[in-house]
Amino acid sequence: MAGLTEEQIATFRKEGVLVVQGFLEQNEVSSIRAACTQLVQDMNPSEHRGIFSTTDHQQSSDTYFLESGDKIRYFFEAEAFDKDGNLVMDKFSALNKMGHSLHTLHPDFRNVSFSDKVQAIAKSLGMKEPAIVQGMYIFKQPSVGGVVTPHQDATFLYNSPESLVGFWFPIDNATLENGCLWYVPGSHSNPVTRRFVRTQEGAKKLLEFRGADPIFEDDQWISVPVNKGDLVLIHGRVFHKSERNMSALPRHAYTFHTIEMKDCQYSKENWLQPPEGKQLPRLYDFVK
Repeated sequence: MAGLTEEQIATFRKEGVLVVQGFLEQNEVSSIRAACTQLVQDMNPSEHRGIFSTTDHQQSSDTYFLESGDKIRYFFEAEAFDKDGNLVMDKFSALNKMGHSLHTLHPDFRNVSFSDKVQAIAKSLGMKEPAIVQGMYIFKQPSVGGVVTPHQDATFLYNSPESLVGFWFPIDNATLENGCLWYVPGSHSNPVTRRFVRTQEGAKKLLEFRGADPIFEDDQWISVPVNKGDLVLIHGRVFHKSERNMSALPRHAYTFHTIEMKDCQYSKENWLQPPEGKQLPRLYDFVK
């Protein structure tokens, strides 16, 4: 199975983002979309009350979020509930994302995540013992899909030495109108200066930010419109964001993150931790 070309690797190393066009077959895109639809159809909103926001970070005090690393859990947009906690929107329209172990717990997501062609990409990037840390489906629904503020993925999933790479697959065409990705080319040369970490037992919040990110001018950001089935590779230190979906069209995406485990240390302060006695699933050795 072919991986990246030397030219593609050079572009990724320089820019921090690389688009690989047509990476998924359309039947793979359809299977992911159908799996998502069935999962949401079977989900009872009265049992899943997580809210996810990159602006006010309500999940910082939420054990439902903190304990989702080895489960499939559902996170709503903040405006999905009224002040009494009643769901006021159709559940298909109200979800922000679901995760964080789609890549191991559902066969359609598992088949994409651990595929030979994903392994070939990781090998092209020199990864010796990569693990997949999290797998999640992002909805970015019409009119309600919220802003994702500028960030580095390594803020949330830190390891030393840093080796995080995001695999981002649009399940719909991602456009300027429905909230495509934006990034600052070369910004992965910046160190990680902000961390999202577990707090000490007894603290008011379960998670907290430490440090601060640099601020970039508007003209430093470049948009990344892509078609469904493309792959966007995202360096763990590159700053990226997306705007609110103000269109009438969804912008669904499936994404997972890989880290190098050989001669690297996954931080015990990270919000996502494997269950006690278990390890993060290895990309090359996982039995599908």
